[in-house]
Amino acid sequence: MMPSFQEILRVLNQHEVEFIVVGGVAAVIHGAPTTTFDLDALIRVSETNASKLSAALGELQARYREHSADIKPQKSDLLAGGHMLLMTRAGPLDVLGFIGDGLRYEDLISSSTEFRTRSGRLQVIDLVDLIAEKRRMGRPKDLAMLELLEAVLKQSHKTDSNE
Repeated sequence: MMPSFQEILRVLNQHEVEFIVVGGVAAVIHGAPTTTFDLDALIRVSETNASKLSAALGELQARYREHSADIKPQKSDLLAGGHMLLMTRAGPLDVLGFIGDGLRYEDLISSSTEFRTRSGRLQVIDLVDLIAEKRRMGRPKDLAMLELLEAVLKQSHKTDSNE
């Protein structure tokens, strides 16, 4: 099955879930020519948002990837604010309560960038924040992405100064 991140994003927006796109899909949205295999969504951990997200996950037929049984995420799982690695009918979705050293939705929403897409309006982690996060994590796959992300950032500064 080919993942349809656009479908996942459409359903999250339809249900008015508060989230920020982070990770590889954020890199792609910012213009990095890269491939990614899952969608990472940093969510606002709140009662209201957990209800909206629960409804969206139900529509997406979400279940935990790492379990052989068909275990579905519960609202209490969403409120725990951890990481949930899910498979949906549209592909893999990682629901994150925090990234890095405890950065939450509230810490990044003011510096995130809004994009208008066919899936609706998306809040996407700022490219500078994404680069800092990749550098901090230091995994081989993150370090490999750094040069590419820094090139995209440099190009975007050139484009901004030419406008």
